[in-house]
Amino acid sequence: MASKAVRTAQISRTTKETAIEVTVNLDGTGKYDISTGIGFLDHMLEQLSRHSLIDMTIRANGDLHIDDHHTTEDTGIALGQAITRALGQRTGIMRYASIDLAMDETLTRAAVDVSGRPYLIWQVVFSQGKIGSFDTELFREFFQALAQNAGITLHVCNHYGENNHHIAETCFKAVARALRAAIEPDLRQPDAIPSTKGTLST
Repeated sequence: MASKAVRTAQISRTTKETAIEVTVNLDGTGKYDISTGIGFLDHMLEQLSRHSLIDMTIRANGDLHIDDHHTTEDTGIALGQAITRALGQRTGIMRYASIDLAMDETLTRAAVDVSGRPYLIWQVVFSQGKIGSFDTELFREFFQALAQNAGITLHVCNHYGENNHHIAETCFKAVARALRAAIEPDLRQPDAIPSTKGTLST
């Protein structure tokens, strides 16, 4: 069970395809030290850390000579595992949050339930298959892995937008801000699990 004062966790995940090390502090200030070998993914993860205020250290070494898929998905898995470990029994959190996040011509909504029940709704369409060298279909793979392993229900919906970079960035920033609000301590019930069942289990 994670301490309410210090909600931190470290995960090491090694397969034949990737080796991932993740450390998180849910009560941080948005400091990050991230290196996955994929420049655009690093940029998005930095946004996730900065705007969620979750301190993140991520080191990923993967089979990038094949493509970016395994590294992207496995980073989502390891990050999700670290978040759920740091949350412990999920006592005293707000649990729910949503936000509409604007960036220039783009507007994206993210809604989360830190419920212990993983689910992803992904209503995001990109007009191109790549941003730089990064496959846009891998954004869904990352968030699917994150939601499944963090034990969160996550809905991401891009209302509109023209620039694919902006669409991707608003997805990460919106998820970050919603996650930040959902895992914040609930000052009115700091010792209660926010469920009539009395448990939030993964």
